Amino acid sequence: MSRTIQIRVDDFMKNAADELFTSLGLDTSTAVRIFLTIAIETGGIPFDVKLPPASLKKAMKDVLDKKNLSKPYSSAKDAIDAMLED
Repeated sequence: MSRTIQIRVDDFMKNAADELFTSLGLDTSTAVRIFLTIAIETGGIPFDVKLPPASLKKAMKDVLDKKNLSKPYSSAKDAIDAMLED
């Protein structure tokens, strides 16, 4: 007997996942079945679940607070040149 699982995700996540799985030759339902199968076989989530490092948390907060952001660049070349300066 087959059962249906419904989950809610935003449009961006659904579209990005569909695109990724399609590029791997899968549909989203098959990818979820693979995840569930491996979780059952390994007795847990089949990848590490960790908190992001403190530096990433700070960077994310800075973006949300609009702090410590780089200046706007007039071209992609200028932005790349600035990243390569050191």
